[in-house]
Amino acid sequence: RRNGMIGNIYSMGLALQALETSSEFYAPRKWDRAQAFRVVYNHDYKQPMAIAQVLPPLVGKSYLNAGGVCHVRTLPLSPCTAPITVQFSITNTLKNYFHYSTSVCVPDNSTLLQVMEVARNEKPDIFCFKTEQTPWGPFVTSIHGLAGNKTERTYWQFFSCWSPLQEGVGTYKPKNWEHIQAIFSTY
Repeated sequence: RRNGMIGNIYSMGLALQALETSSEFYAPRKWDRAQAFRVVYNHDYKQPMAIAQVLPPLVGKSYLNAGGVCHVRTLPLSPCTAPITVQFSITNTLKNYFHYSTSVCVPDNSTLLQVMEVARNEKPDIFCFKTEQTPWGPFVTSIHGLAGNKTERTYWQFFSCWSPLQEGVGTYKPKNWEHIQAIFSTY
């Protein structure tokens, strides 16, 4: 769909499994299998659930016929690098408006969750947050005392340059001077 991306990075594994195993049952379409696999190869999967879903199609299998051993090569550790600065904003425009922004210095290769922890440590009254652990990693349930609500269909959505992040806070790694926005949203 978008440069090989099917849905988002978390749905890629199941989408590839479905397309690989059902290809004999649907008419050929303009779908670039190689491009979709490039998306998977170029992503650094960290969550066990995402890895479990993406491994079968990488070896031409699905959950239904997986069972062989897959050998994954290990990569060498990277050397220490200079710290980076990340801009982090929280915004609520739904009711009781607020907007706060800060810049934090974190080690290169830090996750968004680590950025949020540094912001909370520096300004705990403003950038406090809560998470709950899910099979996909930590899920942000509350920021600045404002929690998402299933009844009101609200949640905290994360953006970079006004584009929704395709990864969670536990795996997304901001770049130097990237501006990450947490916006209280509806679904």
